[in-house]
Amino acid sequence: MNKRQLGTIVGATGYVGKHLANALHRTGWDLYLPTRGDPALFSQDLGVVFYCAGLTANFRNHPFETVDAHVSHLAEILKRARFKSLIYLSSTRVYQGSERTTESNALIVCPNVSGDLYNLSKLLGESLCLNSGRDARIARLSNVYGHEMSSRNFLGELIAEAKQTGQVRFRSSPSSSKDFVHIDDVVRALPELATNPELVGITNLASGINISNRELAVAFEKFGVRCSFEPQGEEIVFPIIDTSKIKRVLKTSSSDLLNDLPILYQRNGECT
Repeated sequence: MNKRQLGTIVGATGYVGKHLANALHRTGWDLYLPTRGDPALFSQDLGVVFYCAGLTANFRNHPFETVDAHVSHLAEILKRARFKSLIYLSSTRVYQGSERTTESNALIVCPNVSGDLYNLSKLLGESLCLNSGRDARIARLSNVYGHEMSSRNFLGELIAEAKQTGQVRFRSSPSSSKDFVHIDDVVRALPELATNPELVGITNLASGINISNRELAVAFEKFGVRCSFEPQGEEIVFPIIDTSKIKRVLKTSSSDLLNDLPILYQRNGECT
């Protein structure tokens, strides 16, 4: 009988952590889901650690907590914990302002820009992992969507607004665009990062396709939702994410948000 794979999910109450825990349980993993301050985190073998802790939408209002989650708690685990390997969940947001998005590219950040606090903290977490002397790998995730999305998520907020009011108002321009990746694609790929020798270092987990606000509006209008845009709304265009590494190794295709949107809209009652 094969020994069950041992794993630990830090941040298991978050969206990705919760879905990852469910997926790993179904495939026979023996999981430890610590709460913050659990002393057992530093007294037992953690197996494969999936570091899913972090702040997203409200990071500007909580700068110290953002650094604590992305760097300080991570540093304690890297320094003190016993584990086989660690997967640190970062973000493709760090490519903002860059022309190229392969995992080895140098990146642009500015400490004077409030939004770059998030990028800087994620990049420091990445660098700490890669220079810790431990087996630590990085997953840069784009905007994750799927069932049971939070209404605080950009897409979840749009769906909730559409269902409640019959209309959606975009705060950024029609040409604003970003990459979206399905939660099922994420939870399939993360265990591979822990064990596949071709996925060391940094790996982008994204669809490799940007979806614009205009395209989302057209899709919502098919449901009978009226869409509008803020006058002089800011144009926020993220670069196309290079997914050649993950697709070369796993040889899988990504989900398509525009194809998935009808079922996401129908299941809006699952959003929290």
